[in-house]
Amino acid sequence: MHKIRPFSLALFCLIVLTFVLGACSKEKADVAKEDQSTLETRTVEDEFGEVEIPAKPQRVAAIYMEDYLTALEVKPVVQWYHPAWGKQDYLKLDAPEFDITGSMESLLQAKPDLIIVDGAADKAKYEEYSKIAPTYRLKEEILADPQAIVKTIADVLNIPDKADEVVKNYQQRITTLKAELDKSVGDETVAVVRLNVADKTLALFGVKNRYSGYIYTEAGLTPHPLARDMTEFHEILSEEAIPKLDADHIILFPSNGTWESEENQDAIKWLDNTLWKTVPAVKNGNVYIADRTYWQSGAITANLLKYDDLEKWFVK
Repeated sequence: MHKIRPFSLALFCLIVLTFVLGACSKEKADVAKEDQSTLETRTVEDEFGEVEIPAKPQRVAAIYMEDYLTALEVKPVVQWYHPAWGKQDYLKLDAPEFDITGSMESLLQAKPDLIIVDGAADKAKYEEYSKIAPTYRLKEEILADPQAIVKTIADVLNIPDKADEVVKNYQQRITTLKAELDKSVGDETVAVVRLNVADKTLALFGVKNRYSGYIYTEAGLTPHPLARDMTEFHEILSEEAIPKLDADHIILFPSNGTWESEENQDAIKWLDNTLWKTVPAVKNGNVYIADRTYWQSGAITANLLKYDDLEKWFVK
């Protein structure tokens, strides 16, 4: 049997120790580098002025703009939630809910290193968010442009190339769909209507609506004159106005919940009345039941889902 010489054993141990120490040093260096990257900041300009944000944010909260993070393949640390309206189910997020009507506690617990907000945040709300983490408020001038929004958010996150890819795919989808709709729908008019379940009224969405207006401005559908001439985002239809809604096609969704929600059943019965049944699109079977969760959002992913619906409903 060969004996291990003391010198050889010592040399072997020294080599192993050197390797271990080298690995530990590299790991510490990597951690230090990562820590340093999270400490690096840059200054950007938002709606309220200049704000210092992380150069490479790692834990992002985008309040009611999780859609854009999803499109950019960034996972939000919380997801928007409202007790009456729920959350954006179409995104299928597993992030903790942040109740925008409650306290900031759940947002604080998520430990974001950057918060992004839209027009729903006024200066006072902005200051509240800023106490938790650096907060970027989108500029008012881009709030009706989902392509500009996704580019801005990508710039804020320091991943501009990703936005270029998202916008390119989005524009290709619009181009293809618009050509298909021109052939199948042509100049037939379309109206988007919401059933307000609380007071059993109908709200017509106009061409300037930030949720559904894109089906006209991007997909090229022809709005019914009542929607075309509307200056507001939406208007309640009076009983006298309902018969004037002689659109060829109507897209309909509830204000809260789904068509199956128990609390909505009484309001849905309103659609059995004679007044509604006199509307041409109703008589001709051209009413399309839509999913509220993305038809009441104007973000990139939501719009793409709307365009899938339009293709399913209208393209022969």
